[in-house]
Amino acid sequence: MIELRTPTQIDQMRPAGRFVASVISALAEKADVGVNLLELDELAHRMIKDAGAESCYIDYHPSFGASPFGKVLCTSVNDAVLHGLPFDYVLQDGDLLSVDFAAAVDGWVSDSALSVIVGTPREEDQQLIATTEKALAAGIAAARAGNRLGDISFAIGSVAHEAGLKVNLQFGGHGVGRTMHGEPHVPNDGRPGRGLKLRPGLVIAIEPWFLHSTDEIAFDPDGWTIRSADGSRGAHAEHTVAITDGDPIVLTARD
Repeated sequence: MIELRTPTQIDQMRPAGRFVASVISALAEKADVGVNLLELDELAHRMIKDAGAESCYIDYHPSFGASPFGKVLCTSVNDAVLHGLPFDYVLQDGDLLSVDFAAAVDGWVSDSALSVIVGTPREEDQQLIATTEKALAAGIAAARAGNRLGDISFAIGSVAHEAGLKVNLQFGGHGVGRTMHGEPHVPNDGRPGRGLKLRPGLVIAIEPWFLHSTDEIAFDPDGWTIRSADGSRGAHAEHTVAITDGDPIVLTARD
């Protein structure tokens, strides 16, 4: 069921958005050569506790997960791009790290993701991240009342195709509210003018993710971590966005 939020409820969602943004920013600053992925998860866990927030991940167990997630943060490195389960891995020079984090504050959820390069960057990784961020901005710009869901998907996919990238449609954006994942599903490619008509009060996570040279994916044995099928690297960007009578509100905007 698709739920529309009142202006008052959208205001009530702002603290969750600010908190998630603060955690994503702290993680991006912490990520460095020699830092263990478990240290990043510990930092996010500590910030959740200090804020009196609630993790959306730790007990999360959808049908594709081998077990409850058990961590509070997704950390996807290099050829991993989504749902990376933090493990005992020390970041190396040149790693491409994507962090994805969702939490609830006062019962309202926000969700956001960011990709960064640890240490010495590769030009192709920088371009991939820039394309992903550009696609996110295009998707947000299309998130206006009166448009269709397909307009968001088309905007994202157009940026990918212009960069010569293929787009996987198995995972994409989603509704956000009292839970982390709700309707509607927001594909990262589509046809303009098609699908659900966007109305004020709809709150969605818009989240493009792309791989260098494929749209095919494979799951790790943990049942969570999603990698490219050909070993190429991936990048991921995400914001929680509220559609209004005017400009969209990016609830997880970072300073």
